[in-house]
Amino acid sequence: MSLDDIKSFSKENMAFDPSGHDFLHAQRVAKLAQKIYTEDFKKDETDIGLYVVKAASYLHDTIDEKVTTDKKNRLREIRIILSHENITTPAREDILDIIQHMSYADNIEHHYQLSNEGKCVQDADRLDALGAIGIARAFAYGGHAGQEIYDPKILVKEIKTHDDYRHHKSTTINHFYEKLLKLASLMNTRTGKQEALRRTKYMRDFLSEFQMETDVKDEC
Repeated sequence: MSLDDIKSFSKENMAFDPSGHDFLHAQRVAKLAQKIYTEDFKKDETDIGLYVVKAASYLHDTIDEKVTTDKKNRLREIRIILSHENITTPAREDILDIIQHMSYADNIEHHYQLSNEGKCVQDADRLDALGAIGIARAFAYGGHAGQEIYDPKILVKEIKTHDDYRHHKSTTINHFYEKLLKLASLMNTRTGKQEALRRTKYMRDFLSEFQMETDVKDEC
């Protein structure tokens, strides 16, 4: 079972994305998800689930509203690609289910139950939002979205709805507290939780240093 067509589709649609959701992100997610799946579920290279994990990893952001303005058509294109792959119908449907229900935004108001394969991809995607790469991606997205780096007058907000998440006024630093530092508690797998805690500590250390360096008083 080849992933060539799926990788090509992912690269074609994500290669030049400046918001941190590029093809390299998909590659990192695929690598992390494979590691989580093999370690937590003791699967080898012959397992069909591993194909599902890799395929969903490469495809997951191609339908994201940050990458495409036509999710319906993008899903149609993905269905065509998957119909040409030599995989079972359940595997094909699982890939589609994962990419449509794994995102953080889609799970704010309703928690979707994913397959074991989906849990691994979801954890891997969230891990790539943490640690050094997570910091880099946060500021890349903030700049792309026109957000300020930080503003002490803009307070951290508790995000309760999808609309809040997408449209409330925030800063990149606030995003760490509104979302990123909470991801470790949302991990599905043992391996994902362990790595999330390590990466979250790195981010907390960064935020402590950031706070120290930006502690400027009005009277200065």
